[in-house]
Amino acid sequence: MSRVSSNRRRAAAPAADNLWDRLRRLAMNLWWTWNPDAQALFASLDPALWNACQHNPLALLARLSDSQRAWLLSDDTLRVRLEQCEAALGEYLASPTWFSETATPAQRKMRVAYFCAEFALHESFAQYAGGLGVLAGDHLKSASDLGVPLVAVGMLYRCGYYQQRIRPDGTTGVYYPEYDFAELPVTDTGKTIVLPMPDGKLTAKIWRAEIGRTRAYLLDTDLPANTPAQRAITRHLYGGDNETRIQQEILLGCGGMFALDAAGETPTVLHLNEGHAAFAALEALRRELKRKAGAKQATPAAQWNRAVDRVRGKTVFTTHTPVPAGHDRFSAEQMDRYFADGPAALGISREELLALGRERPGDPTDSFCMTVLALRLAGHCNGVSKLNGDVARRMWRHLFDAKGNIPSKPLSNPVGEKTADPKRVPIGHVTNGVHSETWLAPELRPLYDKYLKPAWVGAGPGDDWWRTAGRIPAGELWAARRMLRERLVHYIRRRMVEQLTRRGAGSAEIAAAWEAFSADALTIGFARRFATYKRAPLVFSDPKRLSAILNNPKRPVQLVFSGKAHPADREGQAFAQRIHEFSQQPAFAGRVVLIENYDMETGRMLTSGCDVWLNNPLRPREASGTSGMKPPLHGGLNCSILDGWWPEAFDGVNGWAIDDGKSEESGPKVDQRDAQAIYRLLEREIAPDFYARDKSGVPQRWVKRMVASMKTVCGAFSTARMVGEYAMNYYLPAHGR
Repeated sequence: MSRVSSNRRRAAAPAADNLWDRLRRLAMNLWWTWNPDAQALFASLDPALWNACQHNPLALLARLSDSQRAWLLSDDTLRVRLEQCEAALGEYLASPTWFSETATPAQRKMRVAYFCAEFALHESFAQYAGGLGVLAGDHLKSASDLGVPLVAVGMLYRCGYYQQRIRPDGTTGVYYPEYDFAELPVTDTGKTIVLPMPDGKLTAKIWRAEIGRTRAYLLDTDLPANTPAQRAITRHLYGGDNETRIQQEILLGCGGMFALDAAGETPTVLHLNEGHAAFAALEALRRELKRKAGAKQATPAAQWNRAVDRVRGKTVFTTHTPVPAGHDRFSAEQMDRYFADGPAALGISREELLALGRERPGDPTDSFCMTVLALRLAGHCNGVSKLNGDVARRMWRHLFDAKGNIPSKPLSNPVGEKTADPKRVPIGHVTNGVHSETWLAPELRPLYDKYLKPAWVGAGPGDDWWRTAGRIPAGELWAARRMLRERLVHYIRRRMVEQLTRRGAGSAEIAAAWEAFSADALTIGFARRFATYKRAPLVFSDPKRLSAILNNPKRPVQLVFSGKAHPADREGQAFAQRIHEFSQQPAFAGRVVLIENYDMETGRMLTSGCDVWLNNPLRPREASGTSGMKPPLHGGLNCSILDGWWPEAFDGVNGWAIDDGKSEESGPKVDQRDAQAIYRLLEREIAPDFYARDKSGVPQRWVKRMVASMKTVCGAFSTARMVGEYAMNYYLPAHGR
């Protein structure tokens, strides 16, 4: 923006300063979370306080002292920068989008309601636990970028997910902060909904969050009108027992539909992101039957079939995991209590209602599965990678008949033998992606602006400027990689010192932490949810061999870990403890670190700073594994089991495959085989290529792999491509129905 236009805007602004109101308005739209200029503006108000507030601009503004405010009011530079950010946001919101320019008039009437139990939008807005939330948050941001008309539905948790503290013995301490909603970027809509519950009516407040052009409605039960037990429903993300879980999922699904009504939203498409939201489809079915599906003269059976067809036609369901624990199940007794009026409202029997969620419809001992309910009521279903789609088809084939159809009334039309050919099961796939601007280190933008000329605003899902990454001179790309690694090492040291100080460590141990890790050593990262199938400690299978690799004087290697297990997952927490114990041994001290409390900030630092991203799940349990899509934005390389998204990307040059992608076995022999494969790659390929430098100090073979990684991953595995694919292949067909 020119200086003249900036001065004109300043002249038009009220003299009595509304600077703080303007800063708050800017902070209330989460667009700033993927705009580095807006983030830099907030950070400049008080850099130390910015870090202390977990990069929360609203908390920062509330904590500025009177003297700071007086000084900032006189800062003309601050005003100019604020005007530039306001203009950038205004330009973003007003600019034409891919959807507005490519959709027909009928298609522009589409309105997608996207239901999810968690959304990861920023570390300061901690309403997420792991990959599902990160994917959902990136989905909303790309929907905004592309102009896809989408509103999100979720919950606003008073305590969010737990904060992890690693105790001196390596065990996990679980702590729950309590968030002040006045310091979160949410607005009270002034509207509430009321849901019937066995213990009385449940009232939920509707909050609104703005994510660029996208809007999210979040439900909150922590209200004086509710009982203490009801207020606790939205206290913890994935907290409480199975009773809390069914209450949360009724609130998300049924309550989410009521919230859309209250907000004046009329979706033409329902997208259930994982089975947690499946009750939304059940509520949609109730509404269709109440309208008698537009056929008053039809028989009850015909009305039912028509209503089911209409709900299926407009409902999209995404399943994210083949792991049994990821599919919520409720007892028949719970369903009887919470849906006592359900059979009458749907015009079916109790057994028929329960059959909608049972894998074995006629078995009274079978539990009610939310994934099964979603599959029965969604006509557009997908996994989150090509392999995951195949796994889902095999996993759920017994729900479908030989022609790939699923009965609308499981009891009256039971499925016989399992589907002979899983390819006939109508579950497709949309491979996950990442929102590039959210995860890209701002230090790399000048380099990419110079050589790639990315069009961040107005870009469509097919725009792939990463294909020209070869234009970047090898020396400049390698210098950028070194800078990001140095930044990560400083971050690791700071976090280590914070952790040690909190544990009461001595001065000698803290001093050693300031010297740990090297800015020049090959750095490998492993950061994700510590579910046991992800095998976080696998690389320690042969400690002696690993120590030799890490402490090679000519080719040193260092490992950084971070991740949380579910509070009830003792085995996953034991994995974290094992890694902590190894990091304390003399053979690994200063070469291995476990950073506690994995969050979006740590994720950005590690995925941008690590040279290699390690991923070694048990195949095929990794549905997608989107964390590995982020390092290539920074020239990072993947070393992974051929699971999730990696089989679609790996070409032999852009990283490494640990296995052959054929085995689906598990056990000690498989762990040993995969660990040995990792050691061989480190010894024979990864470390040698990293340290093989030319006369100018550039590892040419390594840089060639970096460029190949950028070319093949960054564009193809972005949420711009992903959301565009959902729009074209799922949303618009559902809207057309």
